[in-house]
Amino acid sequence: MTIPSRTAPLPVHSLATQLARLGLRHAALHHNPSVPELYAHALRLGEGVITEGGPLAVITDKTGRRPHDRFIVEDELTQGTVWWGGFNTPTTPAVFGRLLSKMADYASGRELFVQDLYAGADSRCRLSVRFVQQMAYHSLFVQNLFIRPSQAQKADFEPDWTVLNLPGFQAAGEADGVRSETAILVNFTRKMILVAGTHYAGENKKSIFGVLNFVLPMQGVMPMHCAANVGKGGDVALFFGLSGTGKTTLSADSARQLIGDDEHGWTEDGVFNFEGGCYAKVINLSPQAEPEIFKTTHTFGTVLENVVVRPDYTLDLADHSLTENTRSAYPIEQIANHLPGGVAGTPTNVVLLTADAYGVLPPLSRLSLEQMMYHFISGFTAKIPGTEDGIQEPEPTFSACFGAPFMPRHPGEYAELLAQRVRASGAAIWLVNTGWSGGGYGVGQRISIQHTRALLTEALSGRLGRVKFETEPFFNLEIPVQVSGVPTPMLRPSATWADQTAYAAAAHKLVRLFHQNFKRFEDSVDAAVTASLPGHG
Repeated sequence: MTIPSRTAPLPVHSLATQLARLGLRHAALHHNPSVPELYAHALRLGEGVITEGGPLAVITDKTGRRPHDRFIVEDELTQGTVWWGGFNTPTTPAVFGRLLSKMADYASGRELFVQDLYAGADSRCRLSVRFVQQMAYHSLFVQNLFIRPSQAQKADFEPDWTVLNLPGFQAAGEADGVRSETAILVNFTRKMILVAGTHYAGENKKSIFGVLNFVLPMQGVMPMHCAANVGKGGDVALFFGLSGTGKTTLSADSARQLIGDDEHGWTEDGVFNFEGGCYAKVINLSPQAEPEIFKTTHTFGTVLENVVVRPDYTLDLADHSLTENTRSAYPIEQIANHLPGGVAGTPTNVVLLTADAYGVLPPLSRLSLEQMMYHFISGFTAKIPGTEDGIQEPEPTFSACFGAPFMPRHPGEYAELLAQRVRASGAAIWLVNTGWSGGGYGVGQRISIQHTRALLTEALSGRLGRVKFETEPFFNLEIPVQVSGVPTPMLRPSATWADQTAYAAAAHKLVRLFHQNFKRFEDSVDAAVTASLPGHG
């Protein structure tokens, strides 16, 4: 079957000329192809299959991001501004240039899919991004996840950044100045990202998120790894949290409009979504608990990554034989209750989510500004057996700013900017534990989504401001003594444990883990932030 070619918004020779400056010559270019066109190309190239309801299902060689294969070019712009170490590994302009040259040679004469898209719903903070990709399904993925320009905007499109993603190109490890066949190189001076040796589409999304996390603070904008929604009265809530804490689920509330499920910016005027779509985990997805997200897994245009497809092309969302990290990538318009435009007012509530597998943290507690900064920098949750190979018991995870792999700057810089925004807005701050109660993993019970929603409903409505609070002894957290719709003993962790000695031991252990993690930040934050968790020093 011959796939018809559409007229490109820009003359093909103009696009080819722009790409030729990057060394990309003689490629067969598909410029801003539509969803049906991308389906046709993906099927022709054997990239995936169509499943029940119409999604395109694909299987990837890598089933997650490769943060340790990510490098940032160290030059005059980044030398003193990037927090080097951890996930921010330096490379040189020469390494970047050589890899770009090799990737351009590889791409010569091949089919390439080009999408012109925006990152940032607030036009004042927006990046124009040109994605140049080897795989049709990647082109569909970014079209789903980013903001789609109008035809008029496409006609005048000039990219601020270019992403070149060639999964079929395998880097040569140390010979190419990288660690493996996979490489993600970010060059802030040349405004270009190279992605090689991985089919996992999430690298497209998070590479641009990392760019926004670097450039927006220079404009006084707080970039955030969080979900956001807005109530009927215009009250905005932010939900920070790592994978598995319920960020996507809890922000999808039928009583509130979804602004976005993952990446946002906070200006003096309010909050805006970076994206035009969602990238939801769908392992064990329930049509009863998450009907709108479940519906996306049976909708034309959705990209499903590593979801098991039965022989009759129906989905087995409970099958984790490929990975626990099964995903659905879809335009936000598939969520009926989304906020058109993706821009809202100033937040009135900030929620930090954690899934404490030790059963120690309260289901909900109120934080001071210093406590918020401490827990934001800490970025705590816990991995449990079954989520990753080799995990036999709960393991603490501390990811600064709830997104360490995406944060080029020092966590203290983001925390201070967040504190400025919260201080100016007067937003209430909450720590919500969606993990275990009555004991740790294997002994206690997972806190029900119904109880967590009841707690959030009371918090976001402002009614908890009229409730009496008491302070728990280990983390110095304020917890409400009574909340409508939630059993009173559940509010106080110690009251749910049968063995008080075991509870105290678990609490002391978790406090020590927080202390150990925070030592690397103590010299770079205000002493009051460190002191907000007792026992430091």
